[in-house]
Amino acid sequence: MFRVFFGLINKFSAISYYITMKHLLPVTSEQIIYIIPRIYATSVTLTLRDDSSNEVTSFLINGVNEGNYIKLTTDFPIENGRFYELKEGRFYDLKIYNGQGTVTNADIIYRDKIFCTAQSTDQSANENYTVNKDEYIEESGNNDFIIL
Repeated sequence: MFRVFFGLINKFSAISYYITMKHLLPVTSEQIIYIIPRIYATSVTLTLRDDSSNEVTSFLINGVNEGNYIKLTTDFPIENGRFYELKEGRFYDLKIYNGQGTVTNADIIYRDKIFCTAQSTDQSANENYTVNKDEYIEESGNNDFIIL
């Protein structure tokens, strides 16, 4: 009896569970990320790991407290002698650490997933991301069939 009840709870929680992620643009201009961290620190280290290339890059950022959020503003500056740019259609792992300099996994105050695209992804307006945007052209024609 207990196993059945426990199984129903797991199925219900799986149905009501959904995932969100941050959406950033593949541009070189300034972008804003709002987070609700575990600890409200304004001097943070932001790391991005590209899921495709497994390349990790860190940025030192000063955030601003805005109500229950921390507002992080970054333009992804030059790091390691090159400009860091987000690539269209890629996923990134975002980790934000408390403090700047040498940080450990114990210093993680926020973790999320980022998807980079220039497409509008407003689900309330029924604008979902599609890989084939503006690539498929529907041909109109006569679909009359002759049955013999």
